[in-house]
Amino acid sequence: MTVLRPVRAGNAFEETVERLLQAIKLGVVAPGDKLPPERELAVQLGISRVTLREAIRALSDAGYLDVRRGRYGGAFVTYVPPKPDAGDLRQAVNEMGMADLSDALTFRLAVECGAAQVLAASGLTPEKRAVLVRRLAELNEAGLEDYRRLDTAFHLSIAELTGSTLLATTCADARSRVSDLLNAIPMLQVNLDHAAGQHQAIVDAILAGDPDATRRAVVEHLEGTAALLRAFLS
Repeated sequence: MTVLRPVRAGNAFEETVERLLQAIKLGVVAPGDKLPPERELAVQLGISRVTLREAIRALSDAGYLDVRRGRYGGAFVTYVPPKPDAGDLRQAVNEMGMADLSDALTFRLAVECGAAQVLAASGLTPEKRAVLVRRLAELNEAGLEDYRRLDTAFHLSIAELTGSTLLATTCADARSRVSDLLNAIPMLQVNLDHAAGQHQAIVDAILAGDPDATRRAVVEHLEGTAALLRAFLS
C-alpha cells in the first residue's frame, strides 16, 4: 500500500483525504473491502487517530466509505468506478484539457519506463519474480468488473518491486492522473487481448533482466493506451 504513505503535518487532514481517496480510486482497496485497522493506518500515514477519523468521516459523507461499528466493523469501500463510457471519457478530457492530458501521459510514460528498467536491471529474487508473475496471472484471469483494478495493481507492482518508495509513489501519482480516463475507455475484447500480449512482453523482458527490451515493451504498451484514448476521442 505505497499510496498510503506518511502525510505532511501542515495539511494533515487534506492530505489524509487525498491518500485515502487515491487508494480507493486506484482500487488498492477493492470495493466491499475495508481499510486497514485504524491504529495501523494512523501509524502508516503518520497522523493522529483523530485526524484519521475526520478524514474517514468526510469520505463516508461523500459516499466513498461505509463506516460500521462493532466487532466486525471498520471503514468499508463503497465506491465503484462507473462503467466505461466514451461520453464520460470526452467529459473527463474536457475537464482536464488536452495540454494537461498530454502532460499526464508523458509523465506516466517516463516514470513507468524508468521503474520497469530499474526492476529489470536489479536481479530479481525468486520471491519478487513470483509476485510479478502472480500479478500478471491475476490480471489475465480478471473479469471485466475487476480488470481496471487489477491492471492498476499489475502496473504499480512493477514500481513497488524496485524497493524504491519514491519511485513507487511517483508511479501511483502518475496513474492517478489518468485513472478516471482509463476507467472510462470502453473495454473491447480485442483491445484486452492486445494488452495481454503487451503485459506478457513487459514481464518477459523484466524476468530476462533486459532493461532495453523492457523499455521498448513498456513504451509500446503505454503508447498503445494513448492511441486508444485518442481513438475514442476522435
